[in-house]
Parts: sequence; C-alpha cells; structure tokens
Amino acid sequence: MGMRKKIKNTGEIIKGKAKETTGKALGDETLERKGRAEKTKGKLQHVAEKGKDKLRR
Repeated sequence: MGMRKKIKNTGEIIKGKAKETTGKALGDETLERKGRAEKTKGKLQHVAEKGKDKLRR
C-alpha cells in the first residue's frame, strides 16, 4: 500500500472516531452516525488496499 493512501485511510479512521466520540459526548446521534460511517469507510479502504498489495506479490 502506498504511504499516501495509508495516511489518508488512517486519517479517515481517526476523523470518524473523533466525530463519533463527539457525537456521543454531546448526545448528537446524527454526528455519531456520520463518524461511525467515516470510520468504517476508512477501515474498508484500508482492507481493500491490503488486498491489492497481496495480489501484487
């Protein structure tokens, strides 16, 4: 996996976790859901990139 993509995916995960935590703290379910969705998106992209790397080797 390229370093840029790895950093981008990790950033998505961290940003999503921050939104999710903030949503929980404020009682804002919408923000919490958006954060959870972003976090999941980052994790899925990370897994997809790992799979591509395995196929290349």
